[in-house]
Amino acid sequence: MKKRLSTKQRRDLRAIVMDGGFFSGMVGTGESYIPAFALAVGLGDVVSGLIATVPMLAGALLQLATPFAVARLGSYRRWVVGCACLQAASFVPLVVGGLRGDLSLGWVVAATVGYWGFGMATGPAWNAWITSLVPEAVRARFFAHRTRVAQGSLVAALLGAGLLLELGRRLEHELLFFALIFAAALVLRLLSASQLHRQSEEDGLAARHAAITPARAAPAFAKRGTRRMLAYLIAMMAATNIAAPFFTPYMLGPLGLSYGRFMTLTAVAFVARLLVLPYLGRLVERRGPRFALTLGAVAIVPIPPLWLVSDHFVYLIGVQMLAGFAWAAVELSTLLAIFESVEDAARTRVLSIFNLLNAAAIAGGALLGSWVFLRLEADLPAYGALFVISSIARLLVLPLLWGMRSERPLHAEEFHMRTVAVRPSAGAVQRPILPTLEHTEPEEEPREPGEGPRDA
Repeated sequence: MKKRLSTKQRRDLRAIVMDGGFFSGMVGTGESYIPAFALAVGLGDVVSGLIATVPMLAGALLQLATPFAVARLGSYRRWVVGCACLQAASFVPLVVGGLRGDLSLGWVVAATVGYWGFGMATGPAWNAWITSLVPEAVRARFFAHRTRVAQGSLVAALLGAGLLLELGRRLEHELLFFALIFAAALVLRLLSASQLHRQSEEDGLAARHAAITPARAAPAFAKRGTRRMLAYLIAMMAATNIAAPFFTPYMLGPLGLSYGRFMTLTAVAFVARLLVLPYLGRLVERRGPRFALTLGAVAIVPIPPLWLVSDHFVYLIGVQMLAGFAWAAVELSTLLAIFESVEDAARTRVLSIFNLLNAAAIAGGALLGSWVFLRLEADLPAYGALFVISSIARLLVLPLLWGMRSERPLHAEEFHMRTVAVRPSAGAVQRPILPTLEHTEPEEEPREPGEGPRDA
């Protein structure tokens, strides 16, 4: 028998989809172009590289305070909506700087720390809240629909912002157009916050949010396979970010790419990731995460030096496609293996600890890369050295995968991820939507608001 959704449930689901679209639009127009803005205002290659990575650590630390803040407010919705509004406000210094034609390093740091801090602080609470709003019977179909809307919005925003910046460069008002896209990002995040506010919240729900402590999260990492997977991912992120933060400065600096071409390369890596994910999901279910992860882990090793081989645009598109495919395999496999080996009740805590360790690895790798870059006098040979060092480091961490096994069968096709950032060198930074990890047998249900025709 078909289960009909109530009016309140339909309103909640519609608002969840709208929030996903507006949030992704904000990512595509705002965060994606902050490193390019740092270059445009003359803050230099190192700042451009670090500003895209190190502030994530502030976000990972702030999210640990989420349970205490939620308990104090007595509401998931108040915390998530408040953080979303503060994240929107983090664009104000960037808008002002673009309009003035100048912005100090301190204000750029404050803006990016605020952006990542308040953005990542919503993650644990949003996952717990969203689980209560989406009925189990419709989760697989609903989150597939929401993911399509979010991905389409992000790609459209990314392309639109890139074209605007290229127009601004040709009109010799580059910084003014940066102000325009950051203002658009601010408005889109406020629209996202308004949709979050429209969603309902069950009485007493926030009281169930457990505090995040190492003691509570430790049992989730007790299994040997999970520990090895996590160790590889952290080591690999550190190795990768020796070079990854310098992709934008390299492409816009020594290679002299236009914003239009830079935007195209970024979009290619992201779209390649989206295209390969369904096939990877089936591969993981047939062969297990270790097989897919090994393919991706080997494929990412040579990518940084490949950026040095040629500046032909078609060649660079090919390298970006490889990067998108490879990183999709690495992230999907590791996230599935880690979170599907963890009990449902512990996943929010584990996600917070995972984000913290991941952000620390990213920041550590970026700081090491910046130190090397400055020691080599920050010129073109320094880029080449960084890319080769990163490639060697990626190769050296591969043995951590030896002996890794799946803990139990994975349900990859129903697993969906939320894109929290776009990375030109890898396609995206994505985090799991935890309710989609709870495998249930699909039931016949009515179409969701705004959902197109069903597949046969």
